[in-house]
Amino acid sequence: MEPLPVLLSIPHGGTQVPEELQDRVCLQPVDVWNDIDAYSTQVYDLGEDAAIVMTTPYARTFVDLNRAHDDRPPENIDGVVKSHTCYKRLIYREGHEPDKALTEALLERYYWPYHRQIRASVSGQSSAAVQLGLDCHTMSDLGPDVAPDPHGKRPLVCLGNAHGRACPEEMLTRMAACFVAAFACRPSDVTENAPFAGGYITRAYGGNPIPWIQVEMNQAMYLEPRRSMDELPMADPERLQAIRQQFEQALKLFFSGST
Repeated sequence: MEPLPVLLSIPHGGTQVPEELQDRVCLQPVDVWNDIDAYSTQVYDLGEDAAIVMTTPYARTFVDLNRAHDDRPPENIDGVVKSHTCYKRLIYREGHEPDKALTEALLERYYWPYHRQIRASVSGQSSAAVQLGLDCHTMSDLGPDVAPDPHGKRPLVCLGNAHGRACPEEMLTRMAACFVAAFACRPSDVTENAPFAGGYITRAYGGNPIPWIQVEMNQAMYLEPRRSMDELPMADPERLQAIRQQFEQALKLFFSGST
């Protein structure tokens, strides 16, 4: 079987601290897990069943691949190289924050290669294998402090096309119908552009030259209940596998034109 003609970008699934920052960080491991898209690689990585899968081992807490290169503190504490997590936890020990030179070095080593790979994957000889880009994320069930919906209850799935700039509206609506069918949920459980319309990757590469959609799945579908945010999030492996299969089924429906 031919792989699905899709590029799957999974920019927020990593958990590692870059070696350049390990002596500077004051976070506990649970703070990093709370900041990333927990288990998003396990949810979305279809391996050889997709034309291209892009992942990173490094946590978005330290270098966020889904931000513009000049989106930085103090203007945005949740920028490309952050000062605080999405729950407003201080990342670095006082006096050990990355300066401009270190920030540029981090971008050169961890950020720019990812974006160069995206551009190479949708142009030239490889472009024939890719008809659609998906920027793949998972979201907490309630919006964190820096989100567009702080403390708000979230849907099962949110699809974003930057309000029509990243892909045609009819394509987004058809993808939403495929998720409803694959996940056997209500149409209201799959939202479009709310609470997320698409981050930097979706906005930057959508329609340039292929369409892009940002996908957000609710972590409540697979995370075990926690008594507090001080506990590491744990996932049910069987649920992760089932959700990954449902995700793949949604894409198969989409590319087959079945819905």
